[in-house]
Amino acid sequence: MSRPLRIVLVGYGPVGARFVEEMLPSIEAGQTSLVVVGAEDEDAYNRVLVAEYAVGAARRDRLNVTDTPAARTAGADIRLGDTAVAIDRVRQRVLTSSGAELPYDRLVLATGARANIPTLDGLQHCRRERDAMPAPGLDRGPRPLPRGVVALRDLADADAVAPVVAAGGTIVVFGAGVLGMEFALLAAGHGAQVVVVHHGPTPMARNLDEPGGRMLTRAVKALDVGMAAHARAESIGFRDTEGGRVFDGIGCADGTYIPGDLLVLSCGVGPRVELALAAGLVCSAGILVDEELRTWTDPDVFAIGDCAQVASAEDADAAGRVPGAPSGLIGPGWRQAGALARRLRAEATGSTAGADAAVALRERPTAVMLKATGIDVVSGGDHSADPWDADAEVTVWLDPARAVYLKTVVREGALAGFISVGLPHAGAELTLLFERHASLPAEPSALLRLDAADAGTAPVEDPLGPDATVCWCNGVTAGRISDAVASGCDTVDGVGKDTRAGTGCGGCKGRIAAILAAAAVP
Repeated sequence: MSRPLRIVLVGYGPVGARFVEEMLPSIEAGQTSLVVVGAEDEDAYNRVLVAEYAVGAARRDRLNVTDTPAARTAGADIRLGDTAVAIDRVRQRVLTSSGAELPYDRLVLATGARANIPTLDGLQHCRRERDAMPAPGLDRGPRPLPRGVVALRDLADADAVAPVVAAGGTIVVFGAGVLGMEFALLAAGHGAQVVVVHHGPTPMARNLDEPGGRMLTRAVKALDVGMAAHARAESIGFRDTEGGRVFDGIGCADGTYIPGDLLVLSCGVGPRVELALAAGLVCSAGILVDEELRTWTDPDVFAIGDCAQVASAEDADAAGRVPGAPSGLIGPGWRQAGALARRLRAEATGSTAGADAAVALRERPTAVMLKATGIDVVSGGDHSADPWDADAEVTVWLDPARAVYLKTVVREGALAGFISVGLPHAGAELTLLFERHASLPAEPSALLRLDAADAGTAPVEDPLGPDATVCWCNGVTAGRISDAVASGCDTVDGVGKDTRAGTGCGGCKGRIAAILAAAAVP
């Protein structure tokens, strides 16, 4: 009997954990062996929910995304608290910080991404450069972040945030992207004083145009969250305590000083590629892989998740630069994990992998929702068109007095992009139309009626129809959720355990709750 296909997985975050789950049948059958190297001491957890955990809105067990003891019982060798420090591609070995040499036939990199550290005076040498030599302490630069400064990427960061929120302290959030705004609103809703500092005129500039951003700013201020726009932050101030220096505030170019008890950095993320670079694997923004998730450089090395940039060699320009970046979203990462697991399971049995063992070179953009209580913001696609553009049908509704803004862009008869602020039902309808690449109603203004006090207009599409996708992270339909409810699942968490719906970004939990409510009506 031939030996099993030896697989080494580097990285045990949500995407790595999903890959392990998908490989378990093959491991139990003796067709493959799997060694997992995870740098953190903790089991894999959902980083999207770390902010909720930090402010006390989620229990620790809600962050769990896998059952490590069960995986070990099935035969997976999962090594936590160990770091891959080198790849010997000639001998096909992974070297770890514990001194282990792990042989492989196929190597899977799921090293994820780390928070970007801004170049502020006071944070010198805290950034881990992408070409630094691999070493324990994945995200630590030559110096650690100062006390009172966190990036809110892991459980240790959450533990630093929790007491400040509980005490009603002041938190300065540096960065106004979707994650920064979600955390700011969460923290404020749980008792903290919050100020968001950002360079541009409006928040969520990648997802909203200026009118949409201004409407969001108005709504956020109404919830007592401070917004410091056009703030050219230059330095961090510190105060001396018995335990040493600790964060005191941010200094701006115009002389403004914004004090606080904690600084939360929300400046985006960058793929962890130093291990791949040191091994001679070609990288652009991320590790370059093809549709089979195989690296451009080595056919025995694969990459998935936030470190993987799916691209074709034909995408490279004359200078060899490859546009694009990893998606940064958990849904595509999970789909990559499933596709690669199917490919390696097929290889281990000598069979041919099916079409579902590959991913698209370019995933269609998904809608982005601001997950916050009391504020309804969602956008999707390319909404940059001007109302007078000849190649698009652009419709705009703006009602500052009621904090309502809606913009739709139609190209070739289908919804190509949209923004919805303050219109929860219209936003949900537009999300569904966008995801289905469908057209708007014949009279687009009918969308506004969905949120009117005397609403009576029926939706264009049934957002809870059996074929409608509710959870895009896991590809779960309303029909599948209804089946779970019929079999006894009576809570959102229960549906999640049975179907995985709602266990990714969490943006679909409202629709899951609606299905539960509809099922409860006699």
